[in-house]
Amino acid sequence: MTETGDTRLKRLRMRSMRRGTKEMDILLMRFSEARLAALSPAELDLYEVLLEENDQDLYQWITGQTAPPAHLAPLIGQVRAVSAG
Repeated sequence: MTETGDTRLKRLRMRSMRRGTKEMDILLMRFSEARLAALSPAELDLYEVLLEENDQDLYQWITGQTAPPAHLAPLIGQVRAVSAG
């Protein structure tokens, strides 16, 4: 069974909101509400990869405490821009 684009966006939004740490719930929920629908299919694939990362690493990457992996850096930059508001 193939997932529709709408269903995929809903699934990714839910995964963004239910991370495990409140900080990441807030940061990724804001990003998903602001930008998720505008991402290309390839960017959505990369966002799914990003969601597999643990919250502690993601938080450090988004807040600039440590550098993200090169393949995630552009997407982390987008999340950072939304979180800076």
